[in-house]
Amino acid sequence: MTKVLEVDPSYDQARRQIVRLKPLADEKRQKMKEEMIVDHWEIGNCNSGQFGMSADNFKAVKDPNTGSYSIPFQC
Repeated sequence: MTKVLEVDPSYDQARRQIVRLKPLADEKRQKMKEEMIVDHWEIGNCNSGQFGMSADNFKAVKDPNTGSYSIPFQC
């Protein structure tokens, strides 16, 4: 729809669809991020156990400005 608006900025139906779909897409993207983190955590626990560590030694911290995560090690 954004490409349609680039070609014809006056096309109101495309604009309405963007307003309707953007929150749904944002919600889906956030859910996928959270699922990915959980999946990586489980894989991390399987692999790090061999070294006497756990994925629980790491804490995901979300940056409110960018939405990205940093994952520092915690003892």
